[in-house]
Amino acid sequence: MKLYHSIWMLLALVSLSSCVTKKKFTALQTQLTQTQTELAAANKDLGKCGVSLNDYMSRLSLCEQDRSNAQNARKIYEDQIQFLKTQLTDCQSLRDKQLSQAADLTQLNKSANDNIKETLSQLERKDKYINLLQNAKTRADSVNLALAVNLTSVLRDGIEDQDVEVKVDKTVVFVNLSDKMLYQSGSSTLTPRAQEVLSKIAQIVSSRPDLEVMVEGYTDNVPIKNNCIDDNWDLSVKRATSVVRALQTQYKVDPNRLIAAGRGQYNTLASNDTEAGRATNRRTRIIILPKLDQFYDLLDPKKVPTGK
Repeated sequence: MKLYHSIWMLLALVSLSSCVTKKKFTALQTQLTQTQTELAAANKDLGKCGVSLNDYMSRLSLCEQDRSNAQNARKIYEDQIQFLKTQLTDCQSLRDKQLSQAADLTQLNKSANDNIKETLSQLERKDKYINLLQNAKTRADSVNLALAVNLTSVLRDGIEDQDVEVKVDKTVVFVNLSDKMLYQSGSSTLTPRAQEVLSKIAQIVSSRPDLEVMVEGYTDNVPIKNNCIDDNWDLSVKRATSVVRALQTQYKVDPNRLIAAGRGQYNTLASNDTEAGRATNRRTRIIILPKLDQFYDLLDPKKVPTGK
């Protein structure tokens, strides 16, 4: 502003040159030239400043662009960090889960090993038990066979074959005796022949105190009722009781080893439609079997020998 004020003063002085001396005019002319020179220099400086300003603005724009790029890069970096943190959390969770599963598998493997050992131990005990049963069955079969042979040999003399039948059935030996040989018709009273047969059976039974004797009475299906007997059930029980009583009182068999049972007209061997069938069904069965406590001991796994 000061420069422009000087120029206007010089122009005013020129317009008044007619009023000033030549010396003053020359001075003013010199001042004008100097002022123009300064103006040119100022314009030049102004141009330089404009160039500098443009360069600054350009650099400022580049800086703004760099700042924007840096902010974008920072945002991407922060997103990547957040993603990696999420991945890390997931990996840690997966690791913890796998560790837990590994612990469970370890425990499961230990339990499985324990179960396998226990199963093998149980199988070993079962094998021993099965061997024990097989050995016991073999011994029982041998004993029963010998007992059946003895009974057959003793009962053969003087007794008709159709009246006596000796059999081995599983773990027991039994003797089927016809009713006509043992009892008077329609009653439970024993015949003289019955005494002969029972005395021989008592000899064998007395020689084997480890066995029990069960006497079962059977009838046909013809109804019976009189002053002493109500029906076939009653008759079958009375006949079994008569045999048991004779073994105890006449032949001194321990009554603790004797069992009396009546089966009535049921559990038939033949059809009751014929006389022959009814005769077959009218019978008394004497069963020689192991004592129950010995049988249960045989089935008790706790009593299986532990030694090899």
